[in-house]
Amino acid sequence: MDAFYALAEPRRRKIMELLAANGILTATQICRKFDVSAQAISQHLKVLLNAKLVNVEKHSQKRMYSINQESLIEMENWIEVTTMQWNNRLDKLDKLLANTDKRIKK
Repeated sequence: MDAFYALAEPRRRKIMELLAANGILTATQICRKFDVSAQAISQHLKVLLNAKLVNVEKHSQKRMYSINQESLIEMENWIEVTTMQWNNRLDKLDKLLANTDKRIKK
């Protein structure tokens, strides 16, 4: 599952924000923050887990969720590279437009 697809859903982003703010939370603690069923949150957690955005550890009957920092770093790196590529293209366009403007003024 694609991480960006997983984060497209607002509740999943909220879950990630909760984990970022609190570190490790149980599924029950996460569920308490939402006005939806535990099953719905469980499905959101499953999507985040499949996208490798969260880690889960089982302690007895509890599932402890935390952010998978490596996946976030990969996403951040991809965004950084893509931003640099886009900025380079815009810089080239700026130069082209500046040269065109100079030619028109002559």
